[in-house]
Amino acid sequence: MTELFYDAAPNATRVAPERSGARDYPPKPAEITLFGTCVVDLFYPEAGLDAIRLLEREGIRVHFPQAQSCCGQPAWTSGYVNEAREVARAQLNLLDNGLPVVVPSGSCAGMFRQHYREVFADEPDTLQRVEDLAGRTFELTEFLLHVCKVQWQDLGAPTQIALHTSCSARREMNTHLHARALLGTLANVERLEHDHESECCGFGGTFSVRMPEVSGAMVLDKTRSLVESGAVEMVTADGGCLLNINGSLEKQQQPFRGRHLASFLWERVSGEVTP
Repeated sequence: MTELFYDAAPNATRVAPERSGARDYPPKPAEITLFGTCVVDLFYPEAGLDAIRLLEREGIRVHFPQAQSCCGQPAWTSGYVNEAREVARAQLNLLDNGLPVVVPSGSCAGMFRQHYREVFADEPDTLQRVEDLAGRTFELTEFLLHVCKVQWQDLGAPTQIALHTSCSARREMNTHLHARALLGTLANVERLEHDHESECCGFGGTFSVRMPEVSGAMVLDKTRSLVESGAVEMVTADGGCLLNINGSLEKQQQPFRGRHLASFLWERVSGEVTP
């Protein structure tokens, strides 16, 4: 068997050169649109509300269009191009209001900022709107860190946490850097490294359904690394990964759990302890 060796550090992320440059950030706006994502809407609605609370705490008015649905990523990555384009077009029309779009998920934000260009590659007129949306789209931690430039007082008790960022969110949005920096502003929070931070949890959207054995093995590696890190809990801004990781932990009868980063952040800055 051929062995592969990488020069990169264990938790390094391979980022395409054209996506690795610094971004110019606008001043903090008075209003934004929150794209809640279908996973947050269906499984973690409290995380969506906590994201709104964090944004309103910064004096921002949050709009939440009720007609929003999926970003189209599951259909796109499964090869259903026409179906993905139909779903994407609906979101593009809904978000065509000129406001910044904040997304509590790096993978969905990456779909807007990167993959809509591929979805609408054959529609030059639509591509102009796609580029406009890409320039207005921000993942939640990126927005809080670089646009709001938050300066928080940590009201929580000292704790140790582990961070998980989805592999696509790391590659496309640098969410691992934004989340690390934001967590680093909290005086009573210690982020512990774990040796599988940069590895996929095995969810991969429909990948986990099509290849359950491989997916199951990957999430076992991920959960083992998290439990052995010594952290009290795991935080992540990616709902699909959270479902997969917590589901595996529950199946293993492990008491360790993860939760959405928006809820963790709100607890730290508000002093409200989630029951």
